[in-house]
Amino acid sequence: MKKNLLHTSLALLMMGCSAVAQNKDAIKFSQTITKDNAYKHLSVLASDAYEGRETGKKGGWMAADYIKNYFKSLGLKGPVSGEYFQPIDMVTYSLSQILTIEGQPVEAIKDFYISPQLVSAKGFTFNANPVLFAGYGLNREGYNDFEGQTITGKVVMIFKSGEPDGSNAGGSNPRNANSALNAKIKYLTEQKAAAVLVVDPVIDNMPENLKSYLLSEQMVMKTAENIQRMNIPQGLPVVNISTAVANKILAAGSTSIDAVKKKITDSKKPASQLLNITVSLSANKVEKKVRAENVLGYLEGSDPKLKQEVLVITGHYDHIGITPEAKGEDKINNGADDDGSGTTGVLMIAEAFAKAKKAGKGPKRSILFMTVTGEEKGLLGSEWYSEHPIFPLANTITNLNIDMIGRGDKDHASDNNFVYIIGSDMLSSDLDRVGKKANKDYVNINLDERYNNRTDPNRFYYRSDHYNFAKHGIPVIFYFNGVHDDYHQPSDEISKIDFPMLAKRAKLVYFTAWELANGLKRPRVDKNDDGTPKQ
Repeated sequence: MKKNLLHTSLALLMMGCSAVAQNKDAIKFSQTITKDNAYKHLSVLASDAYEGRETGKKGGWMAADYIKNYFKSLGLKGPVSGEYFQPIDMVTYSLSQILTIEGQPVEAIKDFYISPQLVSAKGFTFNANPVLFAGYGLNREGYNDFEGQTITGKVVMIFKSGEPDGSNAGGSNPRNANSALNAKIKYLTEQKAAAVLVVDPVIDNMPENLKSYLLSEQMVMKTAENIQRMNIPQGLPVVNISTAVANKILAAGSTSIDAVKKKITDSKKPASQLLNITVSLSANKVEKKVRAENVLGYLEGSDPKLKQEVLVITGHYDHIGITPEAKGEDKINNGADDDGSGTTGVLMIAEAFAKAKKAGKGPKRSILFMTVTGEEKGLLGSEWYSEHPIFPLANTITNLNIDMIGRGDKDHASDNNFVYIIGSDMLSSDLDRVGKKANKDYVNINLDERYNNRTDPNRFYYRSDHYNFAKHGIPVIFYFNGVHDDYHQPSDEISKIDFPMLAKRAKLVYFTAWELANGLKRPRVDKNDDGTPKQ
């Protein structure tokens, strides 16, 4: 027992965690991290004027400018060749799709659509006559819609679902129905069809969420990997068409959907036929450059030997923007908690350290305060930084990531004095000790670690920006208040923020950062990616 206690004491001393519980300077400069200061920032960032801070949109740019100006006012340095913005090579792809029948255009989205992910950067074009109508697209013992037909090189039209006896294959289960459709498309691919027209009654009354998805732009970073992925040859072109469009095509065979279905049901035989009609389609992805940037503020350390080492404190300033199909009058997703609260925390912590430095009490190590963009698009901003670091990753001692610290969840409805910590002990036992000791010495928040594992079904460890540091072997702590009913809803409003707890959680990050930035040694990475001890 004594040996273990001695080992722990020595480890804490090496990390700079002395036997004295509190550092008076740390406490003094924490006084700017308050509920009032939190409100000052969040009332701007989560206002309707910022339109939900979507990456690549006006509100996101406004947020970036606000953060940059605040970093500048604190006296933080712009570390990107003197600038505060780290531009990200980001583009959007929208889909241009044109369908004509006998030279007459058909309205995209209203009467047909192509799923954007099925179109490569090269796109496709086809011009077909005749079109093979193949009923339900079934090929099985006792019933074969393709019997006696040549599929190779043909555009084939089939019903999305249904059975020859009039029943609905897959029933009401969308997964079963999609599985059945995928099996039909797989067969047509193997038979080298040119394209598939899927008669989809859903288009006749298209849900708003599907329409919004089809009209949305796909945002990607122009990395070599992503460019290669975008250029992978697409599979068989699949076009979903409305019943109105299907009836126009079937009219070339003097029939209709209702008539052909009745014929199949009555005869119990296929009613496939070649239709003498010209159908033309082109689909291409249109690339557009997007302004997107991480915002960085740099505080240089005071120790000549240690200032080359950098502690990175992050939060993502982007959110999901405006949702036209949202229920009710409010369409703006202000993201007060997600992650206006974390961004606010970064700003307050930056102010505290900047004031400490001006008073001659600055940290020994350097600190990079970084608010990233593109988190809601797939952790894009932090990924870009980790692949294009301003400071060498080898010199980055830890990432403290703040994503949602202004609310609580149902599991803590009776006591909001908590925060989830994730990743704390996954790579470094030293970091885990420092973070927990800082909490015990200064803040006394309940540290909930129920999600602190790689096999958590919610996958929270992989779902915020710290992961792009952790995957490079950099120790991390992710601070999080859990998911609530207003998550990714317009109702994530500033009126629901618990400002005292936002400030208290931000203080926990601040005091942890203080200990890390002033410790004698950086946190040692003593675990592998899978959690096993390093040899």
